[in-house]
Amino acid sequence: MKTLIVCEKPDAAQRVARALDEENLPQELESQGVPYFNCHTKTGPLIVCSALGHLYGINSKGRSSRRSYPIWDYHWAPKHLVDRASARLARWVRVIGSIATNTDRYINACDYDIEGAVIGHTILQYACNGAQTKALRMKFSTMTDRELRLAFQRLDSKPELPLVNAGKCRHELDWLYGINLSRLLTESALRQRRGYATLSTGRVQGPTLGFVVEREEEISCFVPVPFWTIDATIVHGGKIYSLEYEKDKVASQAEAKNVCDECRDVLLEVKGVESHENQQYPPYPFDLSNLQSEAYRHFGYSPARTLVLAERLYLDALISYPRTSSQKLPPDIGYAEILRGIASHADYRSLVAKLMTRGDLRPNNGPKDDPAHPAIFPTGESPKRPLSGGEAKLYDLIARRFMASFADSSLKTSSRIILSYNSYSFFLSGSRLVRLGWIEFYRPYVFDDSRPLPDLRIGDRAKVQDIRAVEKFTQPPHRYNPSSLLKKMEDVNIGTKATRAGIIDLLYARGYVREERMRASELADKVTGTLSAYCPLIIDSSFTANLENLMQDIQNGTASRRGVLVEALEHLRLIMLSLAENEQEIGSQLSEVIVAQRAADVTFDSPCPKCGLKLAVVRNRGTGKRFIGCNGKWQTGCNFTLPLPQFGNLTLLTRHCNACGFQMVQARSRGRRPLVSCPRCYVTKARDAKPASKMNKMPAHISGEAPPAT
Repeated sequence: MKTLIVCEKPDAAQRVARALDEENLPQELESQGVPYFNCHTKTGPLIVCSALGHLYGINSKGRSSRRSYPIWDYHWAPKHLVDRASARLARWVRVIGSIATNTDRYINACDYDIEGAVIGHTILQYACNGAQTKALRMKFSTMTDRELRLAFQRLDSKPELPLVNAGKCRHELDWLYGINLSRLLTESALRQRRGYATLSTGRVQGPTLGFVVEREEEISCFVPVPFWTIDATIVHGGKIYSLEYEKDKVASQAEAKNVCDECRDVLLEVKGVESHENQQYPPYPFDLSNLQSEAYRHFGYSPARTLVLAERLYLDALISYPRTSSQKLPPDIGYAEILRGIASHADYRSLVAKLMTRGDLRPNNGPKDDPAHPAIFPTGESPKRPLSGGEAKLYDLIARRFMASFADSSLKTSSRIILSYNSYSFFLSGSRLVRLGWIEFYRPYVFDDSRPLPDLRIGDRAKVQDIRAVEKFTQPPHRYNPSSLLKKMEDVNIGTKATRAGIIDLLYARGYVREERMRASELADKVTGTLSAYCPLIIDSSFTANLENLMQDIQNGTASRRGVLVEALEHLRLIMLSLAENEQEIGSQLSEVIVAQRAADVTFDSPCPKCGLKLAVVRNRGTGKRFIGCNGKWQTGCNFTLPLPQFGNLTLLTRHCNACGFQMVQARSRGRRPLVSCPRCYVTKARDAKPASKMNKMPAHISGEAPPAT
């Protein structure tokens, strides 16, 4: 009996083949550059092939211009016919179709989630001539040999059509909303004949951008209100301690001055000492959003980069499947076995030994659950290759979180000393860790905020050493960063754990937001304002959340894919009608801001240090490389240049270099940490780091000036 197993990625196919082959040495074959594996098993020949993610996507039916809209008729088609950049996928489709010939049994071993279900289903349906109706499902949460063999022994014959229908419906709605609305916005601006810019929106992108723009408006409309705080200190036992005044904020300068005048150099008397113990429970095991949040907080990794790194660790069988919403670790994953495995790492050995003495291992499971996968955990396997710096950091974070979830609660004593003079009261606050508990296991990813207090008792006195009033102002709300925006999307239930990070990256790519603390651009403000004026539904997060709930109903079997599509497309039809009726006005508004932003995107506010004229981003027509050039080249012959990063989307930041005052730039690309740099300081450092003999060989745009004409 010939069996064909379809995996999602080549690395996954290799691991599955190795686990299922009788001797763990599958034969690696290749056709048209596409790898697949032939395994020897007791049940007969077994072939393991892979996709490269989605091999099929949605395309419009019939012939239509790439600029035409609205589009209502669509079908699923090979990805290479949908997207020119996916041309190489044609070979994958052909090879899978070829090796599927005369197959007796088909197994979908793509990731066990909604995307994996769609990827496997469409390959079996279209490349394997309708094999999806008889395919079996292989379900696993780690890529360890043990779990893969168990999954192969427990193949599920139950159809996962509700999951597939929910996934297909999501893709279809995202495509229909995205292509129609984006083309309408882009074409309305293009018809004003003032330049081209790709504008996009969609049922998830619209409200997500709306959050950023709304926050920008709150910040710009914010009016700071002055208030005063009282900063005071005492000295006891040769140490200085800071006091807190009884009022966090003093409303007037006169009152603040009066407090300082009345309490300067006086003796404060201890009127009371309060103390209580706080028990802090261990952290929950990681779900994906918590992992992304912690990785951003400790390493500065964007959500997209964290997911890329986590997927690499998963494919290397070092952690469990990362795209999970669960905060629960079931006993059947083998707590003790995993701990013994990670104890092979010297940094974890002593910590594991402490946990193993507990006898009964119980994690502090969180409330969130996922029917497909448990929380993220280390498998206990050892790396078969050196990990990159980012991979090693993320693995350490996951391993320590796993251990911490089994540890005892920490115990902290919080104390407050109350000191008074006449009617004025001050506080000394402090804390002390009585029991480390889980904190010992999660270091260095938890901060010890213990503060010792002086040995003061009721009736003791202490002299005010210094006291002053400090004027402060109320602060506007914080701008979103990629991590907090992802959390907002999750809170209002828009997007999925697999798509949210990509939506945020798209906002940067479209020029809608800039900088790590996300500033909405003028274009973002105009696009959101236009949508708000003519079709507010598309930026209404509750509308998108309702569609998400309907797709969950499809997955649960309580709603039909067709019914949800009909309802959602009726909303889209009304949105398109409203926009089309005002297309000329929309185009006029958008084209103006496109022209203004295009100029702002390439023009520096720092003048040329050589001639004083404006500097701009220039692209070499021969090499395609970008650099900073002076506008005076054509007026005065100024040949001043500076280098720029050659990767990713380039943004001119509002920040200026602390060292030289030049405008900073940021290069951002998916899966990489944004690079923020000063072009002028880069040249200075490069010049200082190179011997003089080598400087003459450096490219002109590195040395800061173009070479003389020859």
